[in-house]
Amino acid sequence: MSRLSKGFILKTGVLAVALFAVVQVVPYRISNPAARADPPWDSPTTRDLALRACADCHSNRTRVVWYEHVAPVSWWIKGHVDEGRSALNFDKWPSGLGEGAHDAAETVRDGSMPPSYYTWFGLHSNARLTAAERDQLARGLLATLGSRSRP
Repeated sequence: MSRLSKGFILKTGVLAVALFAVVQVVPYRISNPAARADPPWDSPTTRDLALRACADCHSNRTRVVWYEHVAPVSWWIKGHVDEGRSALNFDKWPSGLGEGAHDAAETVRDGSMPPSYYTWFGLHSNARLTAAERDQLARGLLATLGSRSRP
């Protein structure tokens, strides 16, 4: 390698590390506001399944692992959590129903929730639901939230 290319590579590396360090101070991280009240779950099983598979994005009980504190991953995760909470937030019962029980149950039943990327590489493996668990959670969401989700 020529002297110029080694210098360029070194300067580019230093710039990349400096940029990475600077973006860490951007205060765009997940926060967990206080919960108002739990929904009146129809059963302990529904509550357990919802907390296991949904609560990280659809409640104020988001568990953040170490790498989710590192920007820009933290920005991506915060965007998903904010979107999830705006659609349905169990901790803002009864006003946080957003999309409603029918839509929530359908997304669970068709397998689009929890999203597949949530369990990539073995992460959040406890959120993987079997077909029977998806059906049970969907029925439980309808029973728990159904009467409050439609005007």
